[in-house]
Amino acid sequence: MKSLTVSSNLSEIDKIRAFLKINFQGVDISDEDYYVIELSLLEICINIIRYAYPHTDGDISLKIWRHDREIHLEIMDGGLAFDPREAKTPDLENIMQSGRKGGLGIFLTRKLMDGIEYRREGGQNILTLKKKY
Repeated sequence: MKSLTVSSNLSEIDKIRAFLKINFQGVDISDEDYYVIELSLLEICINIIRYAYPHTDGDISLKIWRHDREIHLEIMDGGLAFDPREAKTPDLENIMQSGRKGGLGIFLTRKLMDGIEYRREGGQNILTLKKKY
């Protein structure tokens, strides 16, 4: 299991992206599956950066491991409690008609990943994403 901790700042996105890329070296995975995993991870991390720590900075801790041709990504933060599995499904028609940007990250992650687990433990949000490859 590999891990990384970064501050909740948009300037850290490249570190998250590099962490993912390094941990996929030598893994037999399609470009499409890699893209789905990267997109989902970045969407979740950007939401944490934007919303989890409204009045302060905090950390985002990542863990990645493989088991039985399944990638597991654990994303942990000490911000406001938030279970993305309970987020309302966005009104796609309204978003398209209004031309509004954003609001689809959690929706896409739930659709694209094969499993999402959430728990709140010790003041931490712990989200685990799973993708078969």
